[in-house]
Order: sequence, then structure tokens, then C-alpha cells
Amino acid sequence: MKRSVLTRYRVMAYVTAVMLLILCVCMVFKYGFDTGEGATLVVSQVHGVLYIIYLVFAFDLGSKAKWPVGKLLWVLVSGTIPTAAFFVERKVVREVEPLVEGGAARQPVKA
Repeated sequence: MKRSVLTRYRVMAYVTAVMLLILCVCMVFKYGFDTGEGATLVVSQVHGVLYIIYLVFAFDLGSKAKWPVGKLLWVLVSGTIPTAAFFVERKVVREVEPLVEGGAARQPVKA
């Protein structure tokens, strides 16, 4: 598997997670303080588009890494749970890094 497949997944995981956190803040302002309705609309639409791109890249990574359906679904859904994508991304990178061609596989550190 090429490193670019993993890199673009990582970038979109972080971007999607950050946009989801921003969306959560906007929702608090919209429904809690009756302000920021326009900002919430824009942020929600941007997050939606970025999430679709995340789905494509995550599915591509999962198919190349030959993940079972359950794992693939968990990675896909993690873009909809605030902060989940940060943790899932780290776990995915640890598991997929040895499959990347041309890169030195990291050896697990045993304590």
C-alpha cells in the first residue's frame, strides 16, 4: 500500500474531527444562546462535504488494508462522533503503518 493512502486518510480524519468540534460549538451557540444561525449553517455544510471526502478516503484505506466490515464501519462512523476520529486515527495508523510500502515499519515498544 502506498503511503499517500494513509496520509490522505490521516489528514481528512483530523480535518473532519476539528470541523465536527467547531460544529458542536456552533450548535451550542445556536440552540443555547439563539445566536450564530448563519455560522452554524455554513459550518454544517462544510463539515458534510468534508465528511463525504473522509468516507471516500477511509473506505479506500480500509479496502487496501483488507479490514473486516465491522472495523471499516467503525472507522467510517468515527467521523460523526466528536473526538472519536482523533483516537481512531491513531489506532488505525499503528495498525496500517507496517503495511505501507517503502516505509520503515515501526517496531512496537515493549515496556
